[in-house]
Amino acid sequence: MQVGSPMSEVKTAQGACRLCGAGLKHSFVDLGKSPLCETFLDAKQLDMMEPFFPLHVLVCDSCWLVQLKEYVAADGIFTDHYPYYSSFSTSWVAHAKAYCEMITKRRGLTKDNFVVELACNDGYLLQHFPSLGVSNILGVEPTANTAEVAVSKGIPVVVDFFGVRLAEKIKAANGQADLILGNNVLAHVPDLNDFVGGVKLLMKSGGVATFEFPHLQNLVEQNQFDTIYHEHFCYFSAIAIDAIARKHGLVFFDVEEIPTHGGSLRVFLAHEGEEDVASAVKALIAREEELGYKSVALYSAYEEKVKATKRKLLSFLIEAKNAGKKVVGYGAPGKGNTLLNYCGVGADFLDFTVDRNPHKHGRFTPGTHIPVLPVEAIDAAKPDYVLILPWNLRKEIVAQMGHIGKWGAKFVVPIPEATVIEPEAQR
Repeated sequence: MQVGSPMSEVKTAQGACRLCGAGLKHSFVDLGKSPLCETFLDAKQLDMMEPFFPLHVLVCDSCWLVQLKEYVAADGIFTDHYPYYSSFSTSWVAHAKAYCEMITKRRGLTKDNFVVELACNDGYLLQHFPSLGVSNILGVEPTANTAEVAVSKGIPVVVDFFGVRLAEKIKAANGQADLILGNNVLAHVPDLNDFVGGVKLLMKSGGVATFEFPHLQNLVEQNQFDTIYHEHFCYFSAIAIDAIARKHGLVFFDVEEIPTHGGSLRVFLAHEGEEDVASAVKALIAREEELGYKSVALYSAYEEKVKATKRKLLSFLIEAKNAGKKVVGYGAPGKGNTLLNYCGVGADFLDFTVDRNPHKHGRFTPGTHIPVLPVEAIDAAKPDYVLILPWNLRKEIVAQMGHIGKWGAKFVVPIPEATVIEPEAQR
């Protein structure tokens, strides 16, 4: 999904802000060391050396960008075997379709307009535009395996990392874009200035760029620390987005707060002077300032909340296992691997986890070595508890798996703190 410029695989951590270059002095949260969250292992790899890298997030007290020190470069994470396919979440595909319908109507898009999606993955979003009369589309995706799926759907894709270099190439070949979009890609960009500089270059005068990403306020208030992993180089507030836009001659002119991924922002950017700033943007930035997102104190207090969540989850699991209960997981997302590794939850607590993505079946979670099986394994094992690792898809999963209540099983959601859910309550 990431589309920033490639670099060598392993890096020496830098101490300067990715946006403004100021020195990074303030810790947000240190999650210790963890393997790359999407490096699922096969059985032969279980006895091999497994690299772990620090997960230490800091905040810049100049532009207030929250960011991970870069220990692993983009091309060491987003390889040709990247196992994340967006289309395996039906709710996410529905969200993408709704976005296409909204933006087509809002911007009056037709076949004469050029639309570019950055990090198009398997075509989960762009596939919806042609039926809306918007056929001049292009995807950018650095992971060849997911791009291949998009191409099979008839979507043209450039397999590359996005930045100024690629923006110039696309502009020369296709012209400038009326709409540039990127869902859950900004966080995956190590070189923000190169990426946003490319957006500025590729976007036509009168055009718009939209980006969606998890909102830092929800990460803090809902204790969503498991969204921190090596793929996510940055964590954004509206304050930081405004700073990014201003630096590159853009205007952050509108925003929507949306429920995806535990609470996200959809931001709208245009060339400076081409759009008036909506009251929603001004109100959101003012709200963040009032809550303390321009104060080091807010960030410094976060780590203790994370430690408390770890203790509560471990207490629940220890009590359940001591009582002879069988516990399994549902899902094998990146966020789940951060949670499992930070909390020290391995196959001694979870017999296995399941996932709808067949590319993960028969493999083992990185670091914790929990087997990943097809979803049907839950029906065969009839566990007492099912720990939902992709908690942002809780409603979808509970609706899909509500039948576990027939044998008395219950769901457990780990974030913001371990909570047991009766299946009947979600039907």
